[in-house]
Amino acid sequence: MARISAYIIAYNEAAKVADAIHSVQWADEVVVADSNSTDGTIEIAQSLGARVVQIPFEGFGKLRNDAVAACTHDWVFSLDSDERCTPEVGAEVRALVENPQHGAYFVPRRNFFLGREIRHSGWYPNYRQPQLFRKEAMKYEMSPVHEGYELAPGVTAGYLSNAIWQLPFRDLSESLSKMNRYSTLGATKRRQSGSSYGKALTHAVWAFWKHWLFKRGFLDGWAGFIIALSYFEVTFYRYAKAVELEHQAQWAAGWKDILKR
Repeated sequence: MARISAYIIAYNEAAKVADAIHSVQWADEVVVADSNSTDGTIEIAQSLGARVVQIPFEGFGKLRNDAVAACTHDWVFSLDSDERCTPEVGAEVRALVENPQHGAYFVPRRNFFLGREIRHSGWYPNYRQPQLFRKEAMKYEMSPVHEGYELAPGVTAGYLSNAIWQLPFRDLSESLSKMNRYSTLGATKRRQSGSSYGKALTHAVWAFWKHWLFKRGFLDGWAGFIIALSYFEVTFYRYAKAVELEHQAQWAAGWKDILKR
């Protein structure tokens, strides 16, 4: 019988981690990859039988690769603290790994925000990286945020039929907090070099209209508008913060030259 490790990444997720762990207790092992939480996340996870491993946060790509390395079974199921694995997905995964057709599988996600399910705005079906895979079948790119992945040679990817749930934000305050954190991490990406405030505004406006109009976010009502607006903000600040980083580097270099005189 194939055995499965489920890993959950967490940092100060005391309000969410218990439900995430409960939702994957069908797995043979639950690993919580924690980055030195201080709000009780560790104690909650351990009380529910999860094995907690401490991984210093150096970007999401490295965090996920280290979390996979900490898993002891051949098959790995990836879950974030704001995701919930439904019983239907658990049963499908259990049946699938006994006779797999692929080495990795994408899992559709149903997203809920502001008290309603989001059916448009690019949020359904909302696939991220493959969330079920053989341990040696893929690795994550070493990116600070929105990390990609790379399948091993010869590995193909399939899709699950059933969807997990995602509750990305408890409230608007958490939405703003994540926007700030992700834009800061995104500003350090190599592709952000050469940014300008003009690029920041242009890309931000496009991000808004892409989600509001072309991905039909307007059909999600005010929730869809807020989602589109959040994409505007995170995009604008990602580019603007990249400009800020370049200015800081230039200032530091100039100051060093002055001190050498």
